Amino acid sequence: MTPSSVSDGLPLPRRYGAIAAIALGLTMAVLDGAIANVALPTIARDLHASPAASIWIVNAYQLAIIVSLLSLSFLGDILGYRRIYQAGLVMFTFTSLFCALSDSLSMLTFARVLQGFGGAALMSVNTALIRIIYPQRQLGRGMAINSLIVAVSTAAGPTVAAAILSIASWKWLFFINVPVGFIAFWLALRFLPDNLQKAKGQRFDIPSAVMNALTFGLLLSALSGMAQGSPLWLIVVQLLALMIIGTLFIRRQLSMEFPLLPVDLLRLPIFSLSIGTSVCSFTAQMLAMVSLPFYLQNVLERDEVATGLLLTPWPLATMVFAPIAGRLIERYHAGLLGGIGLMMFAGGLFALALLPTSPSDLDIIWRMMLCGAGFGLFQSPNNHTIISSAPRQRSGGASGMLGTARLLGQTTGAALVAMMFNLFGDSGTHASLIAAGIFSSVAAAISLTRMSQQRPDAAG
Repeated sequence: MTPSSVSDGLPLPRRYGAIAAIALGLTMAVLDGAIANVALPTIARDLHASPAASIWIVNAYQLAIIVSLLSLSFLGDILGYRRIYQAGLVMFTFTSLFCALSDSLSMLTFARVLQGFGGAALMSVNTALIRIIYPQRQLGRGMAINSLIVAVSTAAGPTVAAAILSIASWKWLFFINVPVGFIAFWLALRFLPDNLQKAKGQRFDIPSAVMNALTFGLLLSALSGMAQGSPLWLIVVQLLALMIIGTLFIRRQLSMEFPLLPVDLLRLPIFSLSIGTSVCSFTAQMLAMVSLPFYLQNVLERDEVATGLLLTPWPLATMVFAPIAGRLIERYHAGLLGGIGLMMFAGGLFALALLPTSPSDLDIIWRMMLCGAGFGLFQSPNNHTIISSAPRQRSGGASGMLGTARLLGQTTGAALVAMMFNLFGDSGTHASLIAAGIFSSVAAAISLTRMSQQRPDAAG
């Protein structure tokens, strides 16, 4: 394969195989972040663990991803995105088997940490690989597929988990990854391209990696602590440590030619505005998706199956609009598309907050569809802007920041839901939806300001 063939994307038969490898790996990694929530009560009973202790089954996975994502994307720039992705597939597949065979909470938690590192490898370089797989003029279509997978996997997690648990034990939430992982690895070996424009002179800085892990780990821990009512002194200690280590981390990055945290990319206005838009939008998404099942089951007294069906119009609408947005980005500015999509999203969220006391299924469904359509219209152009505004040899750093922004938003949103229920009790869902609408409105405003910025050079 010649460098020119890489810069122009892969030929069509091979491109399909490469995208299938990306789609399968990313679906597993994102889905496993959301799928365990529904099974927590069942897992806790089976492993004789308390509900509070079982939360670590979810937290361990998220924590491992967020502390390692940027380090792995940095290694992708040095070693090659294909190598990092393939290593991630191997680790994720075998640690999924480890999870399924676990017979104690401590064993499962440890397995989830290792699985999180594998998931981080998949998430850290997937968009960087898409930039190589697709011709530059069609990059928006590749980003649409990526956005579609992330949005649908996140939103559909509870529904998929409920379906599996209705016919099998919780262990099959993890067993199912093994055959899928082997198929994805075979596709990755056969079809994924390498990045021939690897960063020259770039070296991995271990102190930066340690400070990065501590910074994001402390942030996640403090957010979770505030949401779950941890002792005030512990939260204060974590925030102080976060401020000290985070300041030292950023100062070190500013002095480096090739920073682990891509502060050089954050100096690009269109890149930093797009990252801010992503954080706010995913915060809004998680505020809604985590709180709505409580409303549907506890207030409207719908069962798990009905709840899953009522949530389904959201990912279905995203499936329709994400590919449309991927094509529109070839003609219209991402700031405009994102602004319109996020205003639709905000409208759907506020409409959900204003549901009548006894809503019909149709009342809920059209609001869910509006949320999903708006999110689908926003996400593809936003991801396209993030990845294409970075120099090609820094695609790994841009991909890592994209994933980090999503995880920060989702973690913040989930923590805010817990806080809303602690503050407002039975009205927690209503408060969460109002907060989600506000976050989406802020994201729309940020997105529209990007229209004053020049679109990323098509030469990338």
